Amino acid sequence: MARGCWTVLVFLCAATAGCRLRAPAPPGVASEGQPDPPPAPVDEEAPPPPEAPAEAQEQEEEAEEAPPTDGIAVSVHYAALGREQCEGELKKRKIPFTPVEEARGVVAPLRLDGPLSGVKFRSNLAASKARVSPYDIYDCRLVLALDDFAKILAKHDIVEVMHLSVWRPVSAKTQLKGPGRRHTGALAIDAAFFKTSDGKSLSVEKDFHGRIGAKPCPAGESATELRKIACEAHDAGLFNVLLTPDYNWPHRNHFHLEVTAGVKWTLVR
Repeated sequence: MARGCWTVLVFLCAATAGCRLRAPAPPGVASEGQPDPPPAPVDEEAPPPPEAPAEAQEQEEEAEEAPPTDGIAVSVHYAALGREQCEGELKKRKIPFTPVEEARGVVAPLRLDGPLSGVKFRSNLAASKARVSPYDIYDCRLVLALDDFAKILAKHDIVEVMHLSVWRPVSAKTQLKGPGRRHTGALAIDAAFFKTSDGKSLSVEKDFHGRIGAKPCPAGESATELRKIACEAHDAGLFNVLLTPDYNWPHRNHFHLEVTAGVKWTLVR
């Protein structure tokens, strides 16, 4: 369109109510603009608890060296631990960690200094940045559950897990009523990629083969490796909440693995 014609149209639109005119796009760019980037994974709202929360059934086979749970799910036992008790269990298991003096909303904050039962958990940040990043802070109770989870992963030849998120610090202006939950309490991890000992990477988004509304478990013999891993973790009662791509679109690319304080139920979706 010639510059003179465009100027006339702009003038006419300015005098006409309801006129919406978009400037012509520069060469090589669609007139509608660049597409929006994919949404970041968000787990601010967990699914509602089961309609009739019930005690998790006693596990037929407890994880090796797991502490006694008196017939309740392992995650329920871990969630009830105080900081001193939890860190004592980490030391007993010889898990390398560094306590964090303070992390707002986190009961027992720490940083991992090594793998859990042979499996490395990390973000996509460089090691130098991860050592100081708030996003690599865990609550001790989540670490205990992840250590048990690592034993399951090892059976599937998984040696490394890359996550998208653990702790999500709340704004300093936000008032917290008690300890944080889910990511604000560093009690949840969004596990996205699982690396095997031969260097192969399993992506939750590409290799889980989920379908929103489907039931992720039980996993049959023909199920994908990642689905089997998720269901084995749920069967072992390691997490109170385990969300998969079968739950909704925001979870298409990761497992949301969460330890929830104050409940006695577990669920997988």
